[in-house]
Amino acid sequence: MANRILLVEDTETLSMVYSQALIRYGHDVTCAYSLADARAALEDFTPKLLLLDLQLPDGDGLELLEQVQAEHPDLRVIVITANGSIYRAVQAMRAGAFDFLVKPFDDARFVNAVQNALSSLQDVGSSSVAANPADTDLESLGFEGFIGKSEAMGEIYRMIRSIGRSTATVFITGESGTGKDLCARAIHANSTRAQKTFVPLNCAAIPRDLLESEVFGHLKGSFTGALSDKPGAAAIADGGTLFLDEICEMDLSLQTKLLRFLQTSTIQPVGASRPKSVDVRIVCATNRDPLAEVRAGRFREDLYYRLHVVPIHMPPLRDRPDDVLDIAQSSLLSYAEEEGKHFTGFDTETIDILRSYPWPGNVRQLLNVIRNVVVLHEGPLVQRSMLPGDMHAPVGISQVGVPSPIASNIENTVPPAPNGTDAKNNPVAALVGLPLAEVERDFIEATIAHCEGSIPRAAKVLGLSPSTVYRKLESWNNVEKTA
Repeated sequence: MANRILLVEDTETLSMVYSQALIRYGHDVTCAYSLADARAALEDFTPKLLLLDLQLPDGDGLELLEQVQAEHPDLRVIVITANGSIYRAVQAMRAGAFDFLVKPFDDARFVNAVQNALSSLQDVGSSSVAANPADTDLESLGFEGFIGKSEAMGEIYRMIRSIGRSTATVFITGESGTGKDLCARAIHANSTRAQKTFVPLNCAAIPRDLLESEVFGHLKGSFTGALSDKPGAAAIADGGTLFLDEICEMDLSLQTKLLRFLQTSTIQPVGASRPKSVDVRIVCATNRDPLAEVRAGRFREDLYYRLHVVPIHMPPLRDRPDDVLDIAQSSLLSYAEEEGKHFTGFDTETIDILRSYPWPGNVRQLLNVIRNVVVLHEGPLVQRSMLPGDMHAPVGISQVGVPSPIASNIENTVPPAPNGTDAKNNPVAALVGLPLAEVERDFIEATIAHCEGSIPRAAKVLGLSPSTVYRKLESWNNVEKTA
């Protein structure tokens, strides 16, 4: 039958509650109370969906999951676990489960998970055709806005294809500029939620006291300045995907509320008296080491395990030098068309520099370099002399190995200090004569580099709010675009 479901739950009262909820929605449910009962049922028929409790009286539900994956690879499995066993649910997801539910859960969360799993079966035919390597060679063509045919990126493309059919939470890690936002959008575009809303939210760019309102919304009059009702990002993303960028910058108090939201699939806007159910897939990202943040007490361990279900690590550009040339060539032609220039490629010496440069800012830095070349020079070939100075001349190096314009100015361009000491020993005097705006930008960018790309950490060092730093970076980027 189209919606035949096998429910494996050893507690008979819970089994009755779950099965009655499914029957009300027109599903045909067969109940099993142990591993032995479940195996016997699978010999009689193959269901469309298996609801599997992990803690069974005669064994571990993961054993049955592994057996099902081997014998019935197209069967969708949703695992059910107790509140204190999130890690085991994560293990199940990595073993091939479609989704997981943490007891206790309400009917809405339960039925939504079941409907999503069954809906994904309807799309498997078209998805499998699109994913057929004979039809689409992802490694050679790039994918969903990505450019690159390296082995590392090919693996990323395959993971995104595979993740798309699931509703599991995805945790993206990687250095700044590696394409975590692009990865999140690609996951959404390849999911069953592609026709619904994708809502990105940068947890570091929003002031701490407004973050709860931005995520969950608020009612008119709930706090000073709340002049009207406002839906939060979670409500706007209902049916779609909510992307929480820089998740490790989220305040601990809000992490608790986010965990409750993940467990119950309900939100309660600021000032509201009743919660509201939403169906949202969570994708999150960070440029930090999330486990290190957990150990340091800045990120909740239970939230980490709830989010870190399907991890994706975006490789840095220095680990895929062949992709550098593909990205550079594509962006060169694109920017040249925008600017009305006639660039066609790179000379041999420039190619060698692009391949060997460490690219601490990754793809974002590479794109900025190419745009700088196109705006300031004429073609047809990009030559070494056209590249920014820090790529072909000795420069000062910051403490994390990132070229620092300030250090370069201190060492190379400023005359000796009045007291006769070398500029290196008198950095304040070394800055005399430079425009204030240039000093500010160089210092902020060098501080961000020293903080390994973390805007919030750099803002703390500078004594600024993260939103101020983001605004300055955006204004500089806009000036470059209009230069």
